[in-house]
Formats: sequence, C-alpha cells, structure tokens
Amino acid sequence: MSRGNGSCGSRRRICRAVRGGPFHEKLNGIIEKSGFDERAEEVCAEFHAERLGRPGLAPGNCFRMLLVGFFEGHDSERRIAWHVADSLSLRRFLALDLTERSPDHSTLSRTRRRISLEAHLRVFGWVLERLRE
Repeated sequence: MSRGNGSCGSRRRICRAVRGGPFHEKLNGIIEKSGFDERAEEVCAEFHAERLGRPGLAPGNCFRMLLVGFFEGHDSERRIAWHVADSLSLRRFLALDLTERSPDHSTLSRTRRRISLEAHLRVFGWVLERLRE
C-alpha cells in the first residue's frame, strides 16, 4: 500500500507547491531514506487486510500521524486528525494531495487498535534507532 494515493516518487502537487516544516522535513528525510514505509508495512503485515471494506490507512501514514501526535503534544486522535487536515506541511509529511481528504480520527483509531503493542514498539524503536544514527 502506498502513502496517500501515490508513491514517494510521485508526490503530486503538494510536494511541489508546499515546503514542509523544517522538523518534519528532516524527520521524513531520515525515515524515508531508511525505508520507513516498507518497514512499517512489513511489521504490520499480519494486521493489515489488502481488500476488506473501504481502503485503509497505510501503516506508514498511521505511524506518521502518531508521530505527529507525539512530537506536537496532542493527546487525542481527533486532535491529530484535525491538525493533519489543517496543516499543509503535515499533509506533505503524509504525502497527501491538496484535494485529497486526510484520514479522520476514526480511521486512525481503528488502524491503531488493530496493530499490536509489540508492532508499535518495533516501529517506534526502529524510528528512534534511525534518529540516533
């Protein structure tokens, strides 16, 4: 599953139109270079159905949204979803097009709950290791 509706190589209009915030640009550069999306999908493969109902939230974007919540001090998924919807630099961080709807809080919540605590710890531990390097 790709981030947004396109891949990192085709980040569409928002990537050309908006410069992200310096923190998120740096963070995204580090984790993308290290294969973050592929790693998140690998760790979460058993929790992620390919075809069941409406399209789900890609594991990489689920964890990006949770990282936004952590680094921005948001204490609810509703607040994280609102911030992502409202911020052009966070839309870029998630590779969302200007006209694409950002994931809502219920999608984030359902996706987060389906992923085990162990998988969360593995992905966040992996991110911390990349940041330490």
